[in-house]
Amino acid sequence: QVQLQESGPGLVKPSQTLSLTCTVSGGSITTNYYYWNWIRQPPGKGLEWMGAIPYSGNTYYSPSLKSRTSISRDTSKNQFTLQLSSVTPEDTAVYYCAADLGGSSRRCLPYGMDYWGKGTLVTVSS
Repeated sequence: QVQLQESGPGLVKPSQTLSLTCTVSGGSITTNYYYWNWIRQPPGKGLEWMGAIPYSGNTYYSPSLKSRTSISRDTSKNQFTLQLSSVTPEDTAVYYCAADLGGSSRRCLPYGMDYWGKGTLVTVSS
């Protein structure tokens, strides 16, 4: 059973870069044909798909966040990371890492994932 766990700071100051890591166990992030996603949910709002890095190592981003988002991976640690630059209080959200076989990821949808982390709350505040 694949398990995902998010980690990173719970508080980030405005204009700084938010960095989160997702550690995967029970499976490899290079396994065909999984996509490894970042999804967030602001307080009182719905889920938002942010981007993904599939087994191939390519990256895909939400058009609305592309200019501020970077997703990378460390295959030796079986981890993938999210960096979101120039954050504002509107970036306050629960951030999730999740995995699917591409059916949702390729359509930039936050639903229908096969595996989810528990999520981590990141607050943007001075």
